[in-house]
Amino acid sequence: MPYERKPATTPLLTVSGDLLVIAPRTAPARRASANPYRRLLATPGARAFTAGNLIARLPSGMFSVSAVIMIAGTRGSYALAGAVTATGLAATAVVAPWTARLVDRYGQARIAVPATAIAVLGSLALLLCVHYDAPAWTLFAAYAATATTPNTGGMSRARWAHLHRGDPAALHTANSFEQAADELCFMLGPALAALLCSVLFPEAGTLVAATLLMTGVLIFAAQRSTEPPVAPRTHTGSPLRTPGMPALLTAFLATGAVFGSMEVVTIAHAGGAILALQAAGSCVAGLLYGSLRPATDIRRRLLLCLAGMTALMSLPLLAAASTPSLLALAGALLLAGAATAPTMVTGMTLVQRLTPASQLNEGMTLAVTALLGGIAAGSATGGWMVEHIGGIQGYALPICAAALALTVATAGVRVRRSQ
Repeated sequence: MPYERKPATTPLLTVSGDLLVIAPRTAPARRASANPYRRLLATPGARAFTAGNLIARLPSGMFSVSAVIMIAGTRGSYALAGAVTATGLAATAVVAPWTARLVDRYGQARIAVPATAIAVLGSLALLLCVHYDAPAWTLFAAYAATATTPNTGGMSRARWAHLHRGDPAALHTANSFEQAADELCFMLGPALAALLCSVLFPEAGTLVAATLLMTGVLIFAAQRSTEPPVAPRTHTGSPLRTPGMPALLTAFLATGAVFGSMEVVTIAHAGGAILALQAAGSCVAGLLYGSLRPATDIRRRLLLCLAGMTALMSLPLLAAASTPSLLALAGALLLAGAATAPTMVTGMTLVQRLTPASQLNEGMTLAVTALLGGIAAGSATGGWMVEHIGGIQGYALPICAAALALTVATAGVRVRRSQ
């Protein structure tokens, strides 16, 4: 057997003046970073797939705004623009879980790239149909094709869950980081889309969003070292059958109604620019929340977050009813947004725990689909309240929706504990 030289472990003796100094031969280990996000992004391959994911995620806040500006600007009808985007949302609610199921079954790279290509072609078809004044029905058909867009946020969360399985603290930080990224993209996306459509040409927002989506997904899918392996399908049913999942998804549905109603009511009362403060508050709160210890009782933490969201959603109503100052409303929206990210992080963590590993993308996509359905319902109800009751009174709707989410989640926890 050949001799293998090992690092010296005996101390090094030396003399300094009349003193004998004993020093270790090996250098002391570097102290680990106290910043949880720095440690998270130090995971091999994490920065590469995160970069691709962020590029692919930014268009999620651009497509609908770009479509509304493009269609309304050329056809002169906000009703048509709203109907087209609503059709795309409904198609996404139907198609997205099936796309996620294919991702779970065959792998992220194998499904995400062709699914994104179909969605990009749908966006380009919409652009051409609008530009060349095609019949109105073609707009609905083209925008419906964008429903195959994969849930890149869910795929990114699945990668974190694979890389940090068995490490609740790291996974908690990862989910907080992903939620902050969501808020950042939905804060920057609409502003970028509006800027492109107004400064360049009406189709510019859609064109840039499609390019970013395809580029980001290609970069993300190329990072094969961090891609979760395809797990054996031991569960053939839907994650909807998992105990506790229906109540959780219903709570997500009500939470989406909070977001949708708040958006419409605020736009009608004070304009859309002020909404960025709510997203900013949520983004900062999400990052701070990720630095905390993960909850030992995740269901109890979710109830606390929903209770906090219900309380903070009353602030915009109080500000709008008590003073006409937009500065007061801005501060109220900033504080109200601080409750949304912790709620979403905790809810997504619970989805990950309830969903079998072989169906993780599908489970998280169901949660996102529930959110989108709630946003659509909240937007429609908020619009009705603004038109028939009043803009200030419309701020009562997010409070009611948050209270409903809290009630449903509480009932779900009690049922599960009684089983």
